[in-house]
Amino acid sequence: MRKHLSAGVVVGLLAAAPGVSVAQRQQQPKLTLEPAHPSMGTLVRVGLDRVANAGDSIATITGTMAGEPLHFRQMISGKYQALGAIPIDASDSVVADVRIERTSGVVDSARIFLRYPHRAPAVAVASVSKKRVKAPASRRLKVDPKFTRNDSDADARVEHENELAREVGHKAQDTPQLWTLPFLRPRPTKVTSKFGSGRVFNGRVQSSHLGIDFRGQTGEPILAANRGVVALVAEFYLAGNVVYIDHGDGVVTGYFHMSKQEVAVGDTVERGQEIGLVGATGRVTGPHLHWSARFGSLTIDPGDLFGLKPPFVAIPIRKDGN
Repeated sequence: MRKHLSAGVVVGLLAAAPGVSVAQRQQQPKLTLEPAHPSMGTLVRVGLDRVANAGDSIATITGTMAGEPLHFRQMISGKYQALGAIPIDASDSVVADVRIERTSGVVDSARIFLRYPHRAPAVAVASVSKKRVKAPASRRLKVDPKFTRNDSDADARVEHENELAREVGHKAQDTPQLWTLPFLRPRPTKVTSKFGSGRVFNGRVQSSHLGIDFRGQTGEPILAANRGVVALVAEFYLAGNVVYIDHGDGVVTGYFHMSKQEVAVGDTVERGQEIGLVGATGRVTGPHLHWSARFGSLTIDPGDLFGLKPPFVAIPIRKDGN
């Protein structure tokens, strides 16, 4: 399951310089997070407020969070938002830093600091609800024995393939946003395994499930979750036949275990377009689609993409045109 922030989470601005009044501090740029208390592997919206200055307009807004760039865009309200992510292996702290440079040359800055435990306890405490949530038992799965043997060559291959996926995410930070509509499910079927659930393969290899599994039979269609450019088509040791789509603005989705890939690197695909067929390639117990997502090089819960709102998706137009 996702690991939540400790009860001692710290969220706030950089401390004001000595001599700055309360009124002046209240006018300094302010950063916020949505959700306010994100768990590991969460896609977050970083908000920026109190930046307006009638006598000194904004030249640039730049920032980083967990080592990934923040791409701010302005909302109708005048506030700014950017996508960011919490690493799945966050330890000690995650920091978002933002720099606002004005036409006069004046620079303002703001920071959010999130504290995470070094080790997640067996029973996690959610900061928002304060309810104690017991982690579900890990699923025990049987796979081909070759996937659970100690094999240095296989390990090296897996690490190389992981690096290829991280590089796709890294390059996506330089791609402009290619989607305008909300993300959709790549399969219209039941979810059989959620993000973050535990896995034990052949009673030996333990891991966390870093994606969402959708039910499917070999040969059934897999759809692109949104508009983007195909960045990688390959055959991976664990993931089998894969397709990665660069949606821009740092967002990448991956589609695993395909029986057939129906797109090529460089293809522009549209939201809902068929990109391949369900299969059982790689480390699997049977045919299904494993759907993954990244923000930059960071793995995130792909389900978080469904919750994106303006300014990341277009404002719906009513039938009366308003």
